[in-house]
Amino acid sequence: QVQLVESGGGLVQAGGSLRLSCAAPRSIFVTSAMGWYRQAPGKQRELVAVTDSGGRTNYADSAKGRFTISRDNAKSTVYLQMNSLRPEDTAVYYCNADNWGRVYWGQGTQVTVSS
Repeated sequence: QVQLVESGGGLVQAGGSLRLSCAAPRSIFVTSAMGWYRQAPGKQRELVAVTDSGGRTNYADSAKGRFTISRDNAKSTVYLQMNSLRPEDTAVYYCNADNWGRVYWGQGTQVTVSS
């Protein structure tokens, strides 16, 4: 079973920063698009940011200018640097690996932004 291991969530005040990390098996990581999704209570899971195996990135409008996704191929890890956090960013954040249509999810990490 493929495991994506997330870390870095927590409680932060509005305007603060957090960095999420997600480690994946190398055999999956190097050929996968890696993404971060989030799900707030009572809402559907939504894409936050994604980076493909070539390092190209795409962001949700809500994340543009505040969040940065990056990948370290040597460590098989994808990061989400989140700055200028807002209370509406509060959600469970999930790491996602899309390996040629085979999709894997992490267990989720809680991010709570207080006003």
